Amino acid sequence: MNIARIFKHLVTPGWLARRRFRYADREVIRAAVAASEAAHRGELRIAIEGPLPLRALFRGQTARQRAADLFVRLGVANTEEATGILIYVQLVDRQVEILADQGIDARVSQAEWEGICREMEVAFSEGAWRRGVLEALDRASQLLQIHFPARGRNRNELDDRPRLF
Repeated sequence: MNIARIFKHLVTPGWLARRRFRYADREVIRAAVAASEAAHRGELRIAIEGPLPLRALFRGQTARQRAADLFVRLGVANTEEATGILIYVQLVDRQVEILADQGIDARVSQAEWEGICREMEVAFSEGAWRRGVLEALDRASQLLQIHFPARGRNRNELDDRPRLF
C-alpha cells in the first residue's frame, strides 16, 4: 500500500477535473468525438477522473485497472462491432490509458495507443488540457479511419460527452 498515493488522492478535491476541463472544453471535445465517429465505425469514450474512489484507492488499483473497470461500466465493451475505445485520464496520478475493444485491438497495436497516451501527458504537463485530448482524438480517428472506415449505417452507440468522475 502506497501511503503517499493514498494521501494525495484523499486531499485532492473532486472538483479538480471540472477545473481543468470546463464546460466549454467538454463541449468542444464532445463535438470532436461526434465528428470523429462520423468518419469511422469506432466508438470513442472519454473518462476524466480526479481522485480515485476509496475502494479503488485502498485496493491499490492502477490507472490501467481503473480504466478497465470504466471500460465495462461505461458500455465501451458492448459495442456492436467490438470497436469501442476508452481514453482514460487520471488527473491525480497524472496518467493516461487507452483501452481498445477486441475488434480494434486485433488491428491496432498497443504501441500506437501508448504513443498517443505519452503525447497527451506531454500536453497536459504544459497545461494544454483541451489540446491534449483533441490531438489524441485526431490521432485515434486517423487510425480508425484506416482500419474501420465508415460505411452504410454508422449509428452512434455511446455518449459523445466526456464523463467526469
